[in-house]
Amino acid sequence: GKRDVIAEDLGFVTDSVRKLVHDSGFPGMKVVEFAFDVRDTGAASDYLTHNYIRNCVVYTGTHDNETLIGWWSSIDQRARDMARDYMAAHYTPDRLINVPFITLAMRSIADLCIIPMQDYLGLDNKSRMNKPSTVGDNWRWRTISDDMDDDLAEEIGRLTLMTGRSKM
Repeated sequence: GKRDVIAEDLGFVTDSVRKLVHDSGFPGMKVVEFAFDVRDTGAASDYLTHNYIRNCVVYTGTHDNETLIGWWSSIDQRARDMARDYMAAHYTPDRLINVPFITLAMRSIADLCIIPMQDYLGLDNKSRMNKPSTVGDNWRWRTISDDMDDDLAEEIGRLTLMTGRSKM
């Protein structure tokens, strides 16, 4: 039967991989962090939101990435400046930089947008879900009821409505 599939086309992506994903019709993945972090990819322009196609899924970061706040603290000043320039977020304090990144992802034309709860909450890497190629402390992060409140629900609702991702 019909299954919803997301093609994980991250990492070193060759032309043959791009063709396979395109020919399959499955949406590929776009990770906003990769657009500004030269440590992660040699194809950063593929991850800039203005280069997306509709048939993709955009993430601020996946379960395998650092949280936005943790990632932001780990990149160099040149990468931060490039991201701030791209988002016009020059006056956003570092502790709130997750907000323009979330909005950037949600404004993209990607058919689907996935934002990890750690990024909505503005948490650092202590709340990271998974660190690839390691064992022991992965998949242990859990949200607690104190993290969820009406203000967060209203903010998420406002962002999804404003960017056309909700029909509330």
